[in-house]
Amino acid sequence: MAEARNGDRSDESDYKSEDEGTEDYRRGGYHAVRVGDTFKNGCYVVQSKLGWGHFSTVWLAWDTQKSRYVALKIQKSAQHYTEAALDEIKILKQIAEGDIEDKKCVVKLLDHFKHSGPNGLHVCMVFEYLGDNLLTLIKYADYRGIHLHMVKEICFHILVGLDYLHSKLSIIHTDLKPENVLLSSMIDPSKDPRKSGNPLILPNNKNKTSTSSDALKDVKSYGGDLTKNQKKKIRKKAKKAAQGRSAEEPVEEDINEEDSTRASIGDFDNGVKQNGGTAKVCKDGSVNDGGITNADDLKDASQGKKDQRRRSHETRKRLLAAADLKCKLENVQVHIF
Repeated sequence: MAEARNGDRSDESDYKSEDEGTEDYRRGGYHAVRVGDTFKNGCYVVQSKLGWGHFSTVWLAWDTQKSRYVALKIQKSAQHYTEAALDEIKILKQIAEGDIEDKKCVVKLLDHFKHSGPNGLHVCMVFEYLGDNLLTLIKYADYRGIHLHMVKEICFHILVGLDYLHSKLSIIHTDLKPENVLLSSMIDPSKDPRKSGNPLILPNNKNKTSTSSDALKDVKSYGGDLTKNQKKKIRKKAKKAAQGRSAEEPVEEDINEEDSTRASIGDFDNGVKQNGGTAKVCKDGSVNDGGITNADDLKDASQGKKDQRRRSHETRKRLLAAADLKCKLENVQVHIF
């Protein structure tokens, strides 16, 4: 198969990678996608971006027909990308058809179709939505490894998937690495759309993202024509949209403790305030910026940052210990023997 279902999902959330840039958004290249866009006659509604790769971009979408989240992969439209995608679909269908009971630990293709856009005709593939990959799990553990019983459970699922591909389908996975092994859910439940409780993003008639103001405009403009029940539904939609905007939480950053402490002290040594202004440092070590006034205050501020990082580390450690370690193989780079 040509490319990972989630592109570079490994650097999502706290560990963001660079985006794909704009130069390939042209004829034969990527399809421009906005949150709230629909595909396959409204069947799939885009919720957010999951990742990208050289061949495609990947999006979290809501399946309106089966009421579930899915991963929507949209291939570039050039002919050679289309041909690669069609070959990939043949193998993916074979993998899915041989795993009716969903016990073979390989990510499933759920649907596929073509979508016409300004840059050409794009092959689209719909996969089951899973969670973080193993590289993210490794980062949650601060690259210090995990307990042996956790390693054994992960290895069991990986080996089940490899055995299925090899023994039943005569396929060798030639790109096995942490980025290509997906957990069944996100390590942090607050980032998992299936558990977070955040409202769905629904399209309006103009295929734009639905907002509370849009919904309220609908009420006013059609007020005389809508039934009481229809008005109630629109107001409910407006309330959910408003809640969605207020539900966003700040993201913790994965900061190296030593580097961060050194940087914060260095800023004051160089007479630079953290808010972008300047501060004069007196000979006795005091700072006359009206904030931190002496060496003790500087020490307290540094200690506060250390405490914050320690709490962040403890939170990641707790989430990791509670993580569901069921996992599946994806991005099966194929060698058929």
